[in-house]
Amino acid sequence: MVNVRKVPMRQCVGCRVMKPKRELIRAVRAPTGEISLDFRGKKPGRGAYVCPDAACLARAKKVRALERAFGVQIPDEVFEELGRQMAAPDHV
Repeated sequence: MVNVRKVPMRQCVGCRVMKPKRELIRAVRAPTGEISLDFRGKKPGRGAYVCPDAACLARAKKVRALERAFGVQIPDEVFEELGRQMAAPDHV
């Protein structure tokens, strides 16, 4: 018998497409209230997934998907910081 592992799937909050978890970036709201990107998927807190694409992050901002997922208002500065973190080449 062949043991085939099931690939965990998650939905991008921007484009709403189901993709393998490893292809997405986890945005996390820490218990302290800080919102950041979690490239390893290990930070504690409430998570939501977004494609590693600035367009998906912009769409998530436009439709307030992260705000709904985290249950808090997110200032524009946080979205700008998330965009910078996503564009940084040292995150992988």
